[in-house]
Amino acid sequence: MEGSGYNPPMPSPSLPTSPSVLSVSSLNRLVRDCLESAFPLTWVGGEISNLTYAASGHVYFSLKDSTAQVRCVMWRNRAQLLGWRLENGQKIEARALVSFYEPRGEFQLNIEAIRRAGQGDLFERFLKLKAQLEAEGLFAAEAKRPLPEFPRHIAIVSSLQAAALRDVLTTLHRRAPHLRITLFPTLVQGEGAASRIAEALGQASASGCDAIILCRGGGSIEDLWSFNEEAVARAIRASAIPVVSGVGHETDFTIADFAADLRAPTPTAAAELISPDRTSLLANLERLNNQLQRQATRLLGNHQQRLDWLGSRLIHPAERLRQRRQEVAMLGSRLQRALYDKIDRSRLLTNTLQQRQSSARPHLERLADQLAHARYRLGKQLAWRISDKAGKLNALSSSLRQLDPHAVLHRGYTLAIGPDGRAVRNATALAPGNRLTLSFARGAATATVEQVVAAPEAD
Repeated sequence: MEGSGYNPPMPSPSLPTSPSVLSVSSLNRLVRDCLESAFPLTWVGGEISNLTYAASGHVYFSLKDSTAQVRCVMWRNRAQLLGWRLENGQKIEARALVSFYEPRGEFQLNIEAIRRAGQGDLFERFLKLKAQLEAEGLFAAEAKRPLPEFPRHIAIVSSLQAAALRDVLTTLHRRAPHLRITLFPTLVQGEGAASRIAEALGQASASGCDAIILCRGGGSIEDLWSFNEEAVARAIRASAIPVVSGVGHETDFTIADFAADLRAPTPTAAAELISPDRTSLLANLERLNNQLQRQATRLLGNHQQRLDWLGSRLIHPAERLRQRRQEVAMLGSRLQRALYDKIDRSRLLTNTLQQRQSSARPHLERLADQLAHARYRLGKQLAWRISDKAGKLNALSSSLRQLDPHAVLHRGYTLAIGPDGRAVRNATALAPGNRLTLSFARGAATATVEQVVAAPEAD
C-alpha cells in the first residue's frame, strides 16, 4: 500500500526546558504539532464504523482493523468531491493527515481523499492496459469513425435490468421515434461479463445496424471493470459500425471510452449524440421548404415575365396576314383616290380646252383633231394607269394568298411543327423519336419521327 509504512520521525518542535507547568491547551497544541510534523500525508486502510454525516456537511467515522481503531473526520469541502456515499462496514483506503483534536484531546485522522479498498491495484491495471492499447494505436484519433448523420437502425448493447437502458430508450423515443432499435442483452458486471459484452458487440456489428450504443449506469471501479477489459476494447475496434460508449457517470472513464468512436458522459447523452432531434429536423425542414417555395415562386415569376416579353415580340402568321390586308386596303384606297384625282384633272383640262375653244374658235378642225388625239392619249394613259395599278393590286393579292398558310394547305400540303414549336424546314434538324404536329387544311395530327432522310446536296 502506497505510503502505508511508517515514516521516520521529523524534527519535533522544541519542548520547554524550564520546570514550568504546562497548561492543557499548551500540551495539546504541542502534541498536535509533533504528530503533524512527524507524519506527513499517508494512506491508511481499514473498515468504516460509527459513520455520521453531520448537518454541516462534515463526515465523522472510525477506521478500524481486527485489533485497533482511530477516529477520522472528513471536512465538507473534501466530502463533496467524493462522488459516492460511505457506509458502515465498507473497506476503504484513506489519504490522511495524522492530527490531534485539541479541544477534546483526541487523536484523529483528517481525511483528504478516500478510495475503495483494492482500487489502487485496479487503477494500476487500468493504466497499464491503457498504455499498452494506446501504444498499439487502438485509441488513435484517425481511426475514429464518424457517426451517421441520419441513422435508421440503432443497436444497444446493455443489460435488460439496467436503469440506464430505460433512460436511453426514453431519450431515443423522444428525439427520434422513427428509429428502429435492436437490443443485444448481455451481462455488464461480474465474472465472464467482459466476454459476454464482446460477443454482443460482435452480434450488433453484423446485424446491419447503423451504429451501436454501449451503455450501463454508474458505479464503483469494480462495478465498471468489465468495460476495462482488453476483450471489450478490441471488440469495439473490430466493429464494422461506429460505437458510442455511454458507461457510468461523467466522471467515470473506462478503456471502452477510449476505444469507442465517441465517448458520451452518460448513457442519456449517448442517446442524444447518436439520434437526430426530430423536432429540430422538422423545423429545419419547414424552413427549407418555405425557402424553396419562395425561390420557386420568384423563379417562376421571372420566367413568366420573360415569356411575356418574348411573346410581345413574336408576330403570329395570322397577324402578319392582317397587317398585309391593311396595307393592301390602304394601297387600294390610295390608288382609287389617285384615279379620281386624275379624272378630275382631265375633266378640268377638258373644260378648260372647251372654254378656250369656244372663246377662240380658230382652226376648228385642227383643234377637233387635237382634242380627239388628246382624248385618245388620255384614254390610253388612263387605261395604262388602270392596268398598271390593277396588275400591282393583283400581284399584292397573289402575294397575300401565297403568305396565307391555309391556302397552301388547301392545295394538299401539310404544315409540320417540330418539338420546339417552330415550322420544320430542314429534315436534318429532326432526330428519330421527335414528335411532330401536322396541320392539314382540315384538322391536325401528331406523328413520331422514325427515320430522317437527308436531301442530296446540290451540285
